[in-house]
Amino acid sequence: MRVDEDHEDKNEQQTDSPLGQTYHRGSVLMRGSQIPSHTSDENLLRADPDSVDSGGGHAGDWRHADPWRVLRIQSEFVEGFDALAGLGPAMCVFGSARVGRDEKEYGDARRIGTLIAGEGLAAITGGGPGIMEAVNRGAAEAGGISVGLGIELPHEQRLNSWVNLGMNFRYFFVRKLMFVKYSSAIIVCPGGFGTLDEMFEILTLVQTNKTSPKTVVLYDSAYWKGLLDWLRATVAERGLIKTEDVDRIVMADTPEDAVQLAKAGMGR
Repeated sequence: MRVDEDHEDKNEQQTDSPLGQTYHRGSVLMRGSQIPSHTSDENLLRADPDSVDSGGGHAGDWRHADPWRVLRIQSEFVEGFDALAGLGPAMCVFGSARVGRDEKEYGDARRIGTLIAGEGLAAITGGGPGIMEAVNRGAAEAGGISVGLGIELPHEQRLNSWVNLGMNFRYFFVRKLMFVKYSSAIIVCPGGFGTLDEMFEILTLVQTNKTSPKTVVLYDSAYWKGLLDWLRATVAERGLIKTEDVDRIVMADTPEDAVQLAKAGMGR
């Protein structure tokens, strides 16, 4: 058995616990009866805050009052800034958590991580499985900085084993800010709603001058072509966005092209 195969097997075994599923809420680990039925984001957005589930506590207690929640949100910002302030130039890669290790997209994403590290850049992902794991793996194997920014979710909880700088967040909006603030370019691999949300968040912030211009590279033109055609032929033609908004997006079909196109836009 190769070393990397052995590592993968051990990595899978580490997810087992006699208490069942492991759940992370920020820096807090929960198992068994302590696992809450609602995430922190869900509790924050509930219309009836007195009915929130605290995960072992009591509904309506002081930990779920908005003033305390604001302090908790503030602490996540502080922890994120503290962890990432010295990161240096970085590329962020978004993509599906549902891609298996035997799929082509995984191998391509692993190569992207390797190339990012080879350029002396940090690679930032959401820290989960699939595309995220592959990028982190490629960057870590190449001796680079492999960043994982995890999030509290009912599933896909664990930061993958190839992250060498990582943290878990309770709140999506705090995590998103870290992606935007510390990434100079974005590569978007095939993915679903989460990937689309992250991509359009970046494009909206650039469009509205809320962040500095960032190159957005879509990897795998066959996957993304239909979306770009719709943006140009339907949305832009209706005047709902400008053509230059779509022109900020470029496509690539090899890991080498994706990284070089993203890097070329970092000096703008």
